[in-house]
Amino acid sequence: MWVRPIFQQRRQQGDFHQLLQELRRNDPESHFRFLRMSKETFDCLVEKGTPSLTTRSYQSGTRAEISPAERLAMTLRYLATGSSQVSFSFNFRVGRSTVCRIIRDTCTVLWEVLQPHYVKAPSNEEEWKGIATDFEKIWNSPNCIGAIDGKHVLIQAPAGAGSVYYNYKETHSIVLMAVCDAHYRFLIVDVGDSGRHSDGGVLAQSAFGQALESGTLSLPSSRELPGTATRAPYVFVGDEAFPLRTHMLRPYPGRNLPDAKAVFNYRLS
Repeated sequence: MWVRPIFQQRRQQGDFHQLLQELRRNDPESHFRFLRMSKETFDCLVEKGTPSLTTRSYQSGTRAEISPAERLAMTLRYLATGSSQVSFSFNFRVGRSTVCRIIRDTCTVLWEVLQPHYVKAPSNEEEWKGIATDFEKIWNSPNCIGAIDGKHVLIQAPAGAGSVYYNYKETHSIVLMAVCDAHYRFLIVDVGDSGRHSDGGVLAQSAFGQALESGTLSLPSSRELPGTATRAPYVFVGDEAFPLRTHMLRPYPGRNLPDAKAVFNYRLS
């Protein structure tokens, strides 16, 4: 058949045209749970992304154009739940291959539109110092300009990949590595390295790690620690998976540490 009958009912029974519109009208709390955002934030994203989204044309089997708002809702619901694209094909009454293309392209647009404004790495000493001020005020951690860690994102092993993505947790994954400020906001993101690498290995291969090693991040010069005459560099803090470097601070290794080292590890954590 050219068009499955269920897809012909997209406007009458699809989640975007029925369920989501009902949530917008009558239940803001459930709208937030459905898309992980308020309708005001959703509308703002539609407005920001529409110029880029309209350059890509998608049609259902009935030849009816799939609007930017519907594509965004489909993508956000997918990101919020992690359900299969087949299930979204049924829920939104759109072909599976169309769902796949919409999610991929909409994610690309969201990154292109939002990244320059919301995931923007500091570019000069004053911006780094501002981050350090927040860490000192909120976390009592002087000279700290970011907290770094890696996250294994579970995947199905790609065909022919062997053990490339196999990690110490005995699953297959890619690694999301991020640097956050004192308010838990992403400053720098690197994603895509294979799960078999350690956090230290991922850092060394990332553009951020190479810039840190080469000294091209425009970090501020060292300064005296509060209440002392000891000068110390500005540092990123990480766990024991990261190497100790001039601008990378990690915990003392081992157990049964002296009190001073144990307290230091607690404060760094």
